[in-house]
Amino acid sequence: QVQLVESGGGLVQAGGSLRLSCAASGSIFSLATMGWYRQAPGKQRELVATITNRDNTNYADSVKGRFTISRDNAKNTVYLQMNSLKPEDTAVYYCNSRFRHDYWGQGTQVTVSS
Repeated sequence: QVQLVESGGGLVQAGGSLRLSCAASGSIFSLATMGWYRQAPGKQRELVATITNRDNTNYADSVKGRFTISRDNAKNTVYLQMNSLKPEDTAVYYCNSRFRHDYWGQGTQVTVSS
C-alpha cells in the first residue's frame, strides 16, 4: 500500500509561482513513475507531468516551459515547480504513483487569481 500526501497549494496571483510536494510512503517509490494531474471544476482530470524512475519527464503542452517535475528518491518525494501561473491553472492537483498499481493523493487546491 502506498500513501501519498500533497502539500504546497494555495492562492497566488497570475504570474506567480508555487511548488507542490508529494510525500510517499512505502518502499517502491524509486521504482514508480510519479505524476501530477489536475482537475478543474466541471472538467475531467488531466495529466500535468510525469517522471519515470529513470528521470524521464513528460509534460502537458499547456504547461511546457512553465512547470518542472522532479523527484528526490532519498526523501520519497516528488515536486512540481509551477512558474508563470495563469488563471486557467486553477484546479485541484493530485499526485499519482504508478508501479503495478495506481495510487492517488487526496489533492491540493491551487487557485490563480487574475
